[in-house]
Amino acid sequence: MNITTQIKQPIVYEMELFEKKFYESMSSKVALLNRITYYIVNRKGKQMRPMFVFLMAKMVSKGEVNERTYRGACVIELIHTATLVHDDVVDDSNRRRGFFSINALWKNKIAVLVGDYLLSKGLLLSIDHGDFDLLKIISVAVREMSEGELLQIEKARRLDITEDVYYDIIRKKTATLIAACCALGARSVVEDEVEVEKMRKFGELIGMAFQIKDDLFDYSEEAIGKPTGIDIKEQKMTLPLIHVLNNCTDKEKSWLINSIKNHNKDKKRVKEVIAFVKNNNGLAYAENKMVEFQQEALQLLNHYPESDYKAALILMVNYVIERKK
Repeated sequence: MNITTQIKQPIVYEMELFEKKFYESMSSKVALLNRITYYIVNRKGKQMRPMFVFLMAKMVSKGEVNERTYRGACVIELIHTATLVHDDVVDDSNRRRGFFSINALWKNKIAVLVGDYLLSKGLLLSIDHGDFDLLKIISVAVREMSEGELLQIEKARRLDITEDVYYDIIRKKTATLIAACCALGARSVVEDEVEVEKMRKFGELIGMAFQIKDDLFDYSEEAIGKPTGIDIKEQKMTLPLIHVLNNCTDKEKSWLINSIKNHNKDKKRVKEVIAFVKNNNGLAYAENKMVEFQQEALQLLNHYPESDYKAALILMVNYVIERKK
């Protein structure tokens, strides 16, 4: 049994029902839209975000979920899908999870409109049922994701990112959506704001660890669906690189910055940068930080009684940093 199946074990019924509700939540009177949303649904990923929603709801409520939990999971997946569709347009990417992206098949204009449609469907799903508390959690996440992307673009131009700014970027860009999943799951079944905030923090810490793991893949030799050195080619400042830049000599620093700015398409030079980062403790430092975030997250689950849901969440947390792609 693979790890995703193991994690899903305590929520198999909820995930099956969720898939039906998710497809229904996208329905439209426009045939073209239905054709595209059908394409999206049939090319889904691991569905980690709804899994977080259901596992969190069941852990904090001793196994209960309700219609609000399903709506929360649908909304987060609608918003997440909308951001992926828009991301592919922004990045001019023709593939998503091994399949053609929406913009590759239907062109940019339609892809942008589909992303907008999914976003509005997500917001309306909350409004129509009066889930204003859930809507607030989601709206904050959307705002932060946009800020994170723009902050990264702004800083990438100057390559002057400190570690603190990097954490701010990944917290907004990646961690905020996982944080929203956990907060949504908890808020759908309990009203205690302190508990909801604690679970939001849990999701945020997992998101931070998740992104650092992604950064480390850039230095990996394994086939993971993402070419080695792609972040360097795209001038993305990742934690291993930032640590080395902030701890090397001025001469080495200017060579690194010159390599990233002016020689990022040169395969030999990119390999030299990767080797330099590896040899100067960049990967080890990032790995330690990733484990710190993971351990801090796990501590937030300590006071919950043992259950299948808690065990699955712990498995998920460990999977985030042990995954191979």
